[in-house]
Formats: sequence, C-alpha cells, structure tokens
Amino acid sequence: MKAGRLTETIQMERGDAGINDYGTPTTVWQRYATVRAERIDQTTEEFMRAGGASDEETVVFRIRHVEGVGNADRVLWKGEAFNIQQVTPIGRRQGQDLRCTRLSHEGD
Repeated sequence: MKAGRLTETIQMERGDAGINDYGTPTTVWQRYATVRAERIDQTTEEFMRAGGASDEETVVFRIRHVEGVGNADRVLWKGEAFNIQQVTPIGRRQGQDLRCTRLSHEGD
C-alpha cells in the first residue's frame, strides 16, 4: 500500500447505547480512529422501496490495518456518515478494504 494513494481522511466511530433527555434509548457515536484512506470505488444506485425511490451510495475505502473494525461501526467522510457493510483484510495485518453505504431518501 503506497502512502501517496492515501489521499482521503476518514474518521471511524463506534456506536454505544445511550438514553436521551426524554428517556428514549438512542445510539451515541464515539470516534475511535482518524486514518488516511484511498477511495477505491464510489457508486450510486437507485432502488424502488416501500417508501418510494431511494438512492444508495456505496464507497470502498482502503486503509492501513486498524484493530477491531467491524460492521457495527461507521465511517465519517466529507461530513457524511457511512455504515460499514463489509471489512476485507489485506495480507496479514497490512490493510483493510471497507465497503460502506450511505442511504439517502427522496426529499432529504
């Protein structure tokens, strides 16, 4: 993995259960890593769902190995939150590919 290709900066967050001011359970996101990444692929597809049409944007990031990254975590990139759908290891603790998805519904 060449350092010159790691042109993007992403933050990785892990969700934790919390309770808001009204006593409702909610997810509180805590940042646990800020890393440099290479954007491998970025696509957008449109789907028809029960609520109408929606766009699904998928981005694949390649990063150096970070211990403990999982599907329950999320990535912040350019002010947008992306759910991690798949973590693919590269070599023995050399790097990881993160397949991330952002859902935006019509009218957002």
